[in-house]
Amino acid sequence: MSYTQKQVTDALNLVNYPGSDKNIMSLDMVRNIKIEGKKIGFDLVFQKSDDPNIIPLKKACVSAILKFVDRNAEIKGNIKVKAVHVVEDRKVLSKVKNIIAVASGKGGVGKSTIATNLAVALAKAGAKVGLIDADIFGPSVPKMFGSESARPNLIKLDDKDMIEPHEKFGVKMLSIGFFVDPAQATVWRGPMASNALKQMIEEGNWGELDFVLIDLPPGTSDIHLTLVQTVPVTGAIVVSTPQEVALADAIKAISMFEGSGVNVPVLGMVENMAWFTPAELPENKYYLFGKDGCKKLAEEKNIELLGQIPIVQSIREGGDNGIPAAVDQDSVTGMAFADLASKLISVVDERNKNLDPTKRVQITR
Repeated sequence: MSYTQKQVTDALNLVNYPGSDKNIMSLDMVRNIKIEGKKIGFDLVFQKSDDPNIIPLKKACVSAILKFVDRNAEIKGNIKVKAVHVVEDRKVLSKVKNIIAVASGKGGVGKSTIATNLAVALAKAGAKVGLIDADIFGPSVPKMFGSESARPNLIKLDDKDMIEPHEKFGVKMLSIGFFVDPAQATVWRGPMASNALKQMIEEGNWGELDFVLIDLPPGTSDIHLTLVQTVPVTGAIVVSTPQEVALADAIKAISMFEGSGVNVPVLGMVENMAWFTPAELPENKYYLFGKDGCKKLAEEKNIELLGQIPIVQSIREGGDNGIPAAVDQDSVTGMAFADLASKLISVVDERNKNLDPTKRVQITR
């Protein structure tokens, strides 16, 4: 059985360029269609070689052919990506020594709380620190820093418009929360969210920093892929609570970073909500979500347990009030985050001594 060119073009007429109401046929993006029996191939032409929609559009084309032409059509691997303008590869965050992804397999484990307090604790330890809130659909960094009204300015740098990060408690930060109405839901398709992250990374005036922490959304998504394609991530931290349901998802996050297609070292785990100690019984520990779940998983995966952070009312209050608990270094929680920062500095030094620098994930075309 052989297909007709009209079957192919009719299917591709249903594929719109992300963020546009125009389809890829009307945009003259599909060229040199070749059909040999069940094998279908064509060139997919973009204006720029660094277009962030390359991968999702290729997937959309494959899905359209399989759905509207024939589910047995041989299309996978037969779409060649070409570009009108080849954009030179330039190093992003070139003055940043270490880029650290803070991730979790599951939502609600306190990942943003850990990222925020760790950033402050690193700054308190004398490091130059940046924080990028990559949780595009649920940005919480502005709230946790008491900076919801902040609006970063544009500045000219080498004839280019750059975004000046907001700075507080010694941490430079950018979040999509600075640019959208906090009362409105951010309803974006994947490519739009990925573009927002790329803009904060590439167009932020970050300068010279020892660490940039990237607070990722929970799970594994386009945002994670965009990050590892945009910058060489030094290493990842996986945050989890001790219970089995959270650990099951944490395993997936670890697997994603350590997978052969990504190759980002997992620096260690942070166990959040490790235990509860009531103020009136300071010697007691109540393991509400199970005991040492992350410790056991870290041992099983042969990675570091960077810290165990208890459930403490002051951490929650600090997040709600915009003053992270790590600001007060003399408090119990402040000391816990100071220890976490110290451990991170140590494992990053060890990683940089023993492993080659991470390479950006290359887009397969």
